[in-house]
Amino acid sequence: MFKVKIIAVGKVKEDYIRQGIEEYSKRLKAFCSVEMTEIKEEVGDDMHNLKAEAENILPKMGLNAYALAIEGEKLSSEKFAATVKKAIDSGSELTFIIGSSNGLDDKVKQAAKGKISFSDMTFPHTLARLILFEQLYRAFTIINGKAYHK
Repeated sequence: MFKVKIIAVGKVKEDYIRQGIEEYSKRLKAFCSVEMTEIKEEVGDDMHNLKAEAENILPKMGLNAYALAIEGEKLSSEKFAATVKKAIDSGSELTFIIGSSNGLDDKVKQAAKGKISFSDMTFPHTLARLILFEQLYRAFTIINGKAYHK
């Protein structure tokens, strides 16, 4: 079964976001396995935090990793689905990295295959997780010709 890895800094504290993630995780089981790795969010100086978080993220990244970053490429749901399909066809797992409220260190962004932005708007990093899970589910329904995507 195709594997999607999500590396995220910090923990989801909000019940409504956790419930949404759980719902889409359940739905995704029909299409792929999802592995969530939570990295400890560092406290203190922002620059030091990002570097410390990067040291924990970099060894866990695969070759087919995408960083979620505001300066990343904005993709339609169809283009995002095409990115997922390309990974499926190549047989490689897909990894997504979500930083803390301070973002991601440049080392992580440079090590990633690409950067994806969900919007020009700024979202809380925990909400970005829920959006990613929903978009992954939408991508798999597009790939498999299911009626979810409109």
